[in-house]
Amino acid sequence: MPVDGRLARGDATRRLVLRRAVDVASVDGLAGLSLGRLATELELSKSGVFALFGSKEELQLATIDAALAIFRSHVVTPALEVPPGLPRLRAVCEKWLDYSERRVFPGGCFFFNVGAEFDARPGRVHDAVASASGAFAEFVRATAREAVAMGHVAADPEVLAFELHALGRAANADAVLNGGTQAYALARRAIHARLAG
Repeated sequence: MPVDGRLARGDATRRLVLRRAVDVASVDGLAGLSLGRLATELELSKSGVFALFGSKEELQLATIDAALAIFRSHVVTPALEVPPGLPRLRAVCEKWLDYSERRVFPGGCFFFNVGAEFDARPGRVHDAVASASGAFAEFVRATAREAVAMGHVAADPEVLAFELHALGRAANADAVLNGGTQAYALARRAIHARLAG
């Protein structure tokens, strides 16, 4: 069955808009997104962009989904290709620090930034951000539990996961605020020491 050219163009435009939206939101927050701004920056018609999303909230929700897919492709999927236990736990931490340090999103970790923006705001956008962030935190916990169960690390897996998560978030926050790579180097040393002990 042939693909309708309008649908294909619409999908391509939607991907283009969402890629720009995740970059904008990583710096200016989800509140900084507007259909008009994206249309102007991408030289598209505002009505065409509005037709793709319908409202600012729908644009924000689609942006969160797009950012999550990008995050998973850089962090979760490559970590799952590493053998379970300590190797995978190390890979999760390293891939996460790499993702933040390479500025896959110009504002650093997308979910760290929008999490701070929406942490006290109820609603669908808050829930979507919390769900995405919570899914990654659970992935870190499950990976830590697996490493402990396999005897690779002697630790309380919940505390270990919390510490690793905290180190990654701190490295991102310090590097975005102060620039440079020292925060990532320190986080890598701290993670290595924690997993070695």
